[in-house]
Amino acid sequence: MPALVTHLGKYAAEGPHALVFAGLNGQPLRRSNFNKSVDWHAAVDAVGVPGLHLHDLRHTGNMLAAATAATGASLKDLMTRMGQDSPAAALIYQHASAEADAAIADAINARLTLHFGSSTEDSA
Repeated sequence: MPALVTHLGKYAAEGPHALVFAGLNGQPLRRSNFNKSVDWHAAVDAVGVPGLHLHDLRHTGNMLAAATAATGASLKDLMTRMGQDSPAAALIYQHASAEADAAIADAINARLTLHFGSSTEDSA
C-alpha cells in the first residue's frame, strides 16, 4: 500500500476517476501505446529478461494461482480472479507439474492407508 500511495501522489491526477497508470499524455494505457509509454523493452532488458511481454506476467500469475491447490480455490474462483468467462480459458493456465502429480499420488496413498490400515507401499 505505501508504494501505491506514493505512486498515486507522484503520478496520478487528482480526483476519484484519475488513472492509476496513464500514458504519455495522461490518456489510458492501451496495447498500442503501452511499450512506448513505459519504455518496456529497456525495462525488461535492464532486469535481465529481454523479450518478456506484459501478458507473460499475467500468464505466470494465473498459472501460480491455479497451481496453489492448498488455497482450496475452485475453478470458478480462479475464473473470477483471472477475469475469464469460460472454464476453457481458465484451464489454459492450469499446467500439469511433477509436484502436483506427486501430491496427488501421496493423497491417494494416504487415503488408501487410512482405509486399509497399512501403507500401500508395504503391500506392493
